[in-house]
Amino acid sequence: MIKVEIQPNWALRDAHGVSTALPALLALLTAISKLGSISKAAAECGFSYRHAWGLLREFSTQFGAELVVKVRGHGTALSPLAEKLIWADKRIRARLTPILDSLASELQQELASVMPEPAPQALRVTASHGFAVAALVVQLEAQGMVVDVKYRGSTEAVAALARGECDLAGFHVPVGEFGPAAGAAFTPWLNAKQHALIHLAFRTQGLFIARGNPKGIGGLADLARPGVRFVNRQLGSGTRVVLDLLLASEGIARGDIAGYESAEFTHAAVAAYVASGMADAGFGVETAARRFQLDFIPLIREQYFLACNAKALGTPMIAAAQAVMESAAFKATVAALHGYDGALCGTPMKLAL
Repeated sequence: MIKVEIQPNWALRDAHGVSTALPALLALLTAISKLGSISKAAAECGFSYRHAWGLLREFSTQFGAELVVKVRGHGTALSPLAEKLIWADKRIRARLTPILDSLASELQQELASVMPEPAPQALRVTASHGFAVAALVVQLEAQGMVVDVKYRGSTEAVAALARGECDLAGFHVPVGEFGPAAGAAFTPWLNAKQHALIHLAFRTQGLFIARGNPKGIGGLADLARPGVRFVNRQLGSGTRVVLDLLLASEGIARGDIAGYESAEFTHAAVAAYVASGMADAGFGVETAARRFQLDFIPLIREQYFLACNAKALGTPMIAAAQAVMESAAFKATVAALHGYDGALCGTPMKLAL
């Protein structure tokens, strides 16, 4: 079976159109940031010390800017430009990786359809991107299953299930008072007679805040303060639905929030945006905040479900996926994610939206 992988890549070109070896340079800069030493960073990247210095000098000569500075008593540190390069790469990867994963899965299925050997049946998953569902795809593939995954907003995912375009549709709703209102967004495509749910995980959503909370943000009301920049999720995402419900409950006008109309397509992309200094706050799952070393204010607990056709429960493919979800290994993986609870992974549930 052919496995397609697509990685994000970008380039810097000078006034003459000459590009630099950016992937190698970014790896070196990341290692320098972590280790505070060019020699140690070079060794970690598998470069000679001479080659590492050559990369740094080449960039400095080409672009007229230094990437590293010597700090007395602390070895080598990155210049502000080098820090920006690293954060730019993190933002690119956070924003594009789910899109590229979806495209890779699509291309993989197209290539498999014309190979001499018949391709095994794929489990088609369309889901709101999240850390637990991404971990599930990894473990399903490790078990030998072929997974055709497409990351879409929650409403797009359940609409795809209703059209018969996927076997599992991932979406999430808040636990408690906001559950019915958020669930109403999915009722045009889901009904109790035709569909069933499999619980994937509980998770916590809240505010992403720059480390140290320099703007003194304590809750949602502070998003409307002058000088506070917010970064949002895209229209149609379940997270934006939840945020709107929370804002309405506190009487906060969306138009008063600078950046409300912005749109990032993953929790990681929101976190990277805040961590790079382009916004003061965002909203999403705790895991993303912790991975980007942000402060986090928990606001709401929610359930992430995988919806399927009720008649498909018990079929070999869905049963195999459910067995992976119920396994101790997968529950441990989910439990290790900040803000996630994997105790009920794989539990079938009746649809009650």
